[in-house]
Formats: sequence, C-alpha cells, structure tokens
Amino acid sequence: MKQFKKVMVGLDLSHLDEILISNIKIFVPILDIEKVYFIHFSKSLILPKEVTSAYPDLLAPLDETIESQIHYEIEKTKPELDFDFEIIVKEGNPQESMLRWCNIKETDLLIMGRKKGKTPSDSLVKNLSQKYPRPVLLLPETPPTGQINNILLPIDFSKHSKVSILLALEISKKTNATLQCCHMYTVPSGYSKTGKTFEEFAAIMLENAKKDFKAFLEENNLPDLLCTFILHDKKDEADNIMDFAHSIKTDLLIVGSRGRSRSAAVLLGSVAEKLVNSNHDIPMLVMKEKGENMGFLEALFRI
Repeated sequence: MKQFKKVMVGLDLSHLDEILISNIKIFVPILDIEKVYFIHFSKSLILPKEVTSAYPDLLAPLDETIESQIHYEIEKTKPELDFDFEIIVKEGNPQESMLRWCNIKETDLLIMGRKKGKTPSDSLVKNLSQKYPRPVLLLPETPPTGQINNILLPIDFSKHSKVSILLALEISKKTNATLQCCHMYTVPSGYSKTGKTFEEFAAIMLENAKKDFKAFLEENNLPDLLCTFILHDKKDEADNIMDFAHSIKTDLLIVGSRGRSRSAAVLLGSVAEKLVNSNHDIPMLVMKEKGENMGFLEALFRI
C-alpha cells in the first residue's frame, strides 16, 4: 500500500484521545503507516505580570506539560504502541496550524475524532476534512472493536471510485473483511413524458446503472465486486447511504471525494461532504487523489 507513510493525528486532551490512540494501533498495520505525529494545539495562558513575577515557578512550559499528558495517555494504552511516533504541541489557531504542520511534516493522511452531536470541535473537523488536500480518516468516539468485518464503498464509476476501490481491496485482503459497493441511481423528474410509470422508469435506470458498473469494472481491470444499487428517494443521498451502511453493520466506510456518474446526477463530492456532516458513528476514510488541491496548500503557506 505504502501511500500513508506519515500520518497526523489531532488530539484535544479529552476522553476521545484514548479512543483515537487505540484506533491508531488497529489502522497502523492495515494502512502500512510508518510514522505517526500526535499533535495538539492550545491557547496560551496569559496571567497578570505581577502574578508571574510573584510566582515564577507557577507555570511549567506549556508544551512540556501537555506533552507529558499525551505521553501518559499513550503509556496507559495496552498493548504498547509498536510504531514510530512523535508528539507535537503548539499554540495557535487549530485549523491554520494543523494545515501548516501537515505541510511541514509532509503527511499523507489526517486522522481526527468525531464526537456525537454538535460540539465546538465539529466545525473544525468539517473544515479540515474539506481543506486538507489528502485523505482524511474520521473516527467516532465509540470504542474500537479491534476488527474490521464489513467495508462499504459508495461509488459513481469515476476515476476517484477506482482509487477508492483499489485501496478497499487491499484493506479487505489484510482484514478478511467483506467488501461491498453501493451506487445511487435516480429517476429523472421528466420521466412521465415518456409514457412510463415511475416504477417502469426506475427499472430502466437500474439496468442502466448495472451496465455502467460492469463497463466500469472492465475498463479499469477490476475484479467482480458485490454492489447494491440504491434508488435515490426523497431522502438526502447521505441518509440513503447511512441507512444502508447501518443495515449491513459497516465497520469502515470509504468514500471518494469527487466524481460524477453517468447514470445518476449525483456529485460524489457533495455526498462525501454530507457524510462528513452527518456520520458520527462509523469510521470513515475520505479518499482524495494525490496531488489534487495541492495548489491550495502551497498558496496558503507560500512565504
């Protein structure tokens, strides 16, 4: 695999850190990760000058204090971490600083935790998921089971789908997990002009989607894959996918960041964004083709 050599993991000094560290131990061998950077950004504590003058030993260096706390979390996680890691503690705006340090360390993957419900950190996770130009792995605050049994891969027959499928095949081989694709298809709003009923036209679109899927596999020299075709109903696309994901007890959701289907007018990029916004309980890997959107990061940190 070797596409995730260096990984950045965001920590916030909450209960989520312990779950993240435990999850990292599971994903390191699966993704062939070689180096992990645990990073935390915090606001500086500003005290009145007279207080610091009267109590010069009141505050230990901020980075040392937090680094010790992170080391403690790592040490109490059993079994011990058996991979190369580094702890980074910095002050600054979390979003800008995270992107900057990912750029400095040339990381291939950003891993962040997701808390249930709306939290102050939720907007940060969403923004970084969009702006970080490489793959992002989002992990829920649910304790890891230690095993990946079912992988779900929404596809739209684009080049981004191929990238995601190749990775998913490698992961499923390493974990002996069942890999299942799903594809959203829709019925055009003007179907009635053809004289067909909704059900009749839905059947036509389904057959068209199946043909597209077969052609996609053949064109890209991919093996036969199990694929479920989901009719896009009145629900949001992401809701349709999440309903199906829960029905098959998905342990890992892999989604491409962009693409367009010929048989369904759905942008996978928008679906990926909606999944980031709504999925708080299934581990999700958002794939982005290497080099895509790198101009943004280079421009952001050009000095």
